[in-house]
Order: sequence, then structure tokens, then C-alpha cells
Amino acid sequence: MFTVEDLSKVYSSRRGAVRALDKVSLVIENGSFVSITGNSGSGKSTLLLTLGGLIRPTEGKVEFCGKGIFDSSSVDLAEYRNRKVGFVLQTFNLVPYLSAIENVMLPTLFYPNDNGSQRKTAETLLNRVGLTGREEHLPRELSVGQQQRVAIARALANNPEVILADEPTGNLDPALSIEILEILKQLNVNESKTVIMVTHSPEAARYGTQRLHLENGRIV
Repeated sequence: MFTVEDLSKVYSSRRGAVRALDKVSLVIENGSFVSITGNSGSGKSTLLLTLGGLIRPTEGKVEFCGKGIFDSSSVDLAEYRNRKVGFVLQTFNLVPYLSAIENVMLPTLFYPNDNGSQRKTAETLLNRVGLTGREEHLPRELSVGQQQRVAIARALANNPEVILADEPTGNLDPALSIEILEILKQLNVNESKTVIMVTHSPEAARYGTQRLHLENGRIV
């Protein structure tokens, strides 16, 4: 699914250049569950967001299914981010004044459809993550764990091929963390979704069938 060659990312700061990624090369197979660990500042999130097309590398190549994701137009790159990739973040990023079902429908609004299929799809996804009956609740009316479930359902709205999860259990207690990890595992095993997850948690990392550890921007 992904082929990464000599990937580097350098940020500018007042103290000089910061090399977040340093010639990273790796292959991620379709259907993998990849966990990425490392200390703060090791380059984990930069690698994840580069795979998602949100950060443009300074050097190197990222191919998705044989095609360089940064070799295409800005329109094609936006299409890749919205159709091929689903993002699950630590902070959930739910719109506070939209209901759960409206939050899940957001990614589909870029592709208007008059037959009501977007709402039906959102209902199905909320049911899949165990939120039947919570469709009209606002984020503030949901528990933290339920909010993360809404975020996962939203990530699946356009039926992406890969889910990129950045610390998806970072704000959750151990019991809720297991619930969210089990949902990701089920999506990987039962629906063949490729999952790439950044985590600080050794327990969460064990869910990965492929495990990467970064130090100073390099895979060790």
C-alpha cells in the first residue's frame, strides 16, 4: 500500500533547522495494522501526517498503491486525503454545534447526493461503533469515549482504504482505550482496513502486526 523512500522533513525554527524525519524508508502492506512508537519529538506524528498527505516532505518519496502522492495536483491530493484516508485524532475535532450524525456526514458533503444515502451511511457507521440512539446528541452530551467513537465513524464515512490514527487513546482511561483499540482491530481484521496508529502506549502498540519505533527521526 505505502512505499516510503529516504523520507526527510526539516522544520525551521528560531534555533535553527529541526530534522523531524531523517531518511526514513519502509513498506506497509495492504491490510496491515501498523503501530508507531517513540518518544516525543521522535517524528511519529510527522511520519503519520506525511502518509496522510497533510505534511509535504523536504526530501524523499511517498507512494500510495504505486503512485507518488505529492507528485499530483493539489486537487488530486485533496481527493486522496478525503477519499483514500480516514483520520482519527487524539483531540477528536468534532464540530461542537453539530450532532453526532452530522459530524459523521461531514466528509461526504464534498460529494453531494440527493438520495439520502449519506445519512443512511452515517447511521450505519454509528451503529457499527455502538452509538445507536445517540445520533442527534451533540458532542457535549456524549462521554469522551463516545466522542472518539463518533470520530472513528466519521473517519469511515467515505469508506477509506487506510485509517491513520494519531494517539487515538491518548485522552481515554484504560478501559475506554481497550474499547477503541478493539474497534480499530475489528476494522482491520473484519473489513481489511489498513490501520496505521501512532501511540505512546506499549499496550496499544501490541495491537500492531507491524511495529515501528522511531528515535530522532529514524526507524530503529
